[in-house]
Amino acid sequence: MIPAAESGYLVLADVSGYTKYLRDTELEHAQDVLADLMETVVGGLRPALRLSKLEGDAAFAYALDSEIGASMMLDTIDQTYFAFRSRLRDIRQATTCKCNACRLIPSLNLKFVVHNGRFVRNIVAGNEELTGSDVVVAHRLLKNTVTEQLGYVGYALLTESCVTALGLDPIILGWKEHREGYEDVGEILSHVEDLETAWSREQERRRVFVLPTNAQFEFTSEFPASRNVVWDFTTSPEKRLLWMTDFTHIDQTNPGGRRGPGTTNHCVHGRGAITEEILDWHPFQYYTQRTVVPMVGPWIQTFEFRPLGDDTTELRIRIQRLHGKQRLLWPLVRRGLSNGMRQNADRLALILKEQAPQPDEPQSD
Repeated sequence: MIPAAESGYLVLADVSGYTKYLRDTELEHAQDVLADLMETVVGGLRPALRLSKLEGDAAFAYALDSEIGASMMLDTIDQTYFAFRSRLRDIRQATTCKCNACRLIPSLNLKFVVHNGRFVRNIVAGNEELTGSDVVVAHRLLKNTVTEQLGYVGYALLTESCVTALGLDPIILGWKEHREGYEDVGEILSHVEDLETAWSREQERRRVFVLPTNAQFEFTSEFPASRNVVWDFTTSPEKRLLWMTDFTHIDQTNPGGRRGPGTTNHCVHGRGAITEEILDWHPFQYYTQRTVVPMVGPWIQTFEFRPLGDDTTELRIRIQRLHGKQRLLWPLVRRGLSNGMRQNADRLALILKEQAPQPDEPQSD
């Protein structure tokens, strides 16, 4: 049976500078460093993306159109890059070795190419292979002039087709327009995010996090899914409506088309409405929001996600200690809030159990 063509996102994560690094260092140490870094990269891409294969110093992954949205895609890229940079730093600081392989670790970086298009999945010699002209386009874009023209070393290059499919606004996001031309695939319009700048901002960003010692209220629940999946069901308005049945609709406003600090939610239930504003956003570990509840007023709450295994996640919700009139009203609010959270958590756990992914083997010729 001939496999059908599918539409989705093709993602290449490539360790830049590795060819020169390999040439100038001891082979055994260099291979150990690469293996360590590629494990970090693959761990960051999963489970939001499916790993197709490793291609030397690059990982090739993909997701079908229906499997991932804009915020999850961009958060996955950013967090994979942050994990890569953290691992580079940790390896360098943890060793006293003076060999070139250890000394030149800071020369390595990570770049991404993301393209949206059509492809066919086949099984060849027991391994999955993606084929199609869009697969060729994605790989051609690994050889580009971004560093020469824009000065970026660590970056994410998203093609125009990808940006359109995700519904992003590259101007608001501060990305640079970039064009590449190839003899076999023609000119490709893309938009580029400077991940090194994003990494610097991440180090300097002020944290807003409700600690257990400063909490008025804490709710804990476990879910039968990975941390990324639980995060997505907790932050996506469409998916929240599947299990938060007390809301009739959720209107979300995102800067540039992705969720993060400054995102606001207007959650309507009956005649009332709850307003949420994201203050701190650290995918896929925690986020903190300012929640305004009618008749009660605003409070700060943190949602913290802890992996208990590959397919189990603990979610802890903490509300910052209240003062004044809010504290006096709290005994009346607590019971309804706790019961509502428990009912919602039970519904979400059931949905995640029912939607647990089944093995999806592509058809062979």
